[in-house]
Amino acid sequence: MQKKVTKAIFPVAGLGTRFLPATKSVPKEIMTLVDRPLIQYAIDEARAAGITDFIFVTSKGKSALEDYFDCAPELETSLREAGKDKLLEVLQSTYMESGAIAYIRQHRAQGLGHAVWCARRLIGDEPFAVILPDDVIAAEKPCLQQMVEAYAETGGNMVAAMEVAPEKASAYGVLDVKDDMGSVVSTRGMVEKPKMEDAPSNLAVIGRYILGPQVMENLGKIDRGAGGELQLTDAIARELTEGREVYGYRFRGERYDCGSKAGFLQATVAFGLAREELRDEFQNYLDEMMAVRKAAQ
Repeated sequence: MQKKVTKAIFPVAGLGTRFLPATKSVPKEIMTLVDRPLIQYAIDEARAAGITDFIFVTSKGKSALEDYFDCAPELETSLREAGKDKLLEVLQSTYMESGAIAYIRQHRAQGLGHAVWCARRLIGDEPFAVILPDDVIAAEKPCLQQMVEAYAETGGNMVAAMEVAPEKASAYGVLDVKDDMGSVVSTRGMVEKPKMEDAPSNLAVIGRYILGPQVMENLGKIDRGAGGELQLTDAIARELTEGREVYGYRFRGERYDCGSKAGFLQATVAFGLAREELRDEFQNYLDEMMAVRKAAQ
């Protein structure tokens, strides 16, 4: 029987330079998608998957991220006195229990693998999840919950995967598929950002992982890879050379790359239209904009 996955690492030490000047003072992870920061979507997804221990790998200048999960007694009192019970519930849903969340500093930007490795002492000998908040996934059943259910059957290591156009493969880690079983694929390898003609498949790895504790050991042994950084992909690939399985999971849902401006805007439209109280007014505005644009052409 597989050990339950109860710990998740959130690598949030990045500077968010693609969103300057906003990220000069606001951590990218608390930039707002409709009315919730990106990190709240990641936390809600982790909770739905049964995660109870939340590990944030941060860096200097991220204090606003830590404050976001703290209690706000004055605001809570103000909402209660004003009878705004629904807003009070929303506020309280952002709180994290004492002891449920831990913060670890990554002092130098040395890659995703290094960020994950920074949390090694809190992981111990247990399997763990890694969630990249930049990847926001709209799904009826949250992506990590889908993966946890599949992992209970397969064990090993598991990465979320989605099909991409061949010309976009060079932007991702790509799976070398050994056996395609539908939602789950077994792999013989992973190639980081291959040229289009060298990609072994069109299945790209995105920011959700369930990994065995051996991956932490691998991160402590492997050499620096692409860009002179410690690559998580390399540590996962080593699992295959040591006889442990790595599976890809085709999740059901739509992924938005909120690490890019275009992806963030696309997510804003999609999540805005998904909100019943916003849908009609927002859709009318978009329709009017398109009509004006067509008329101008």
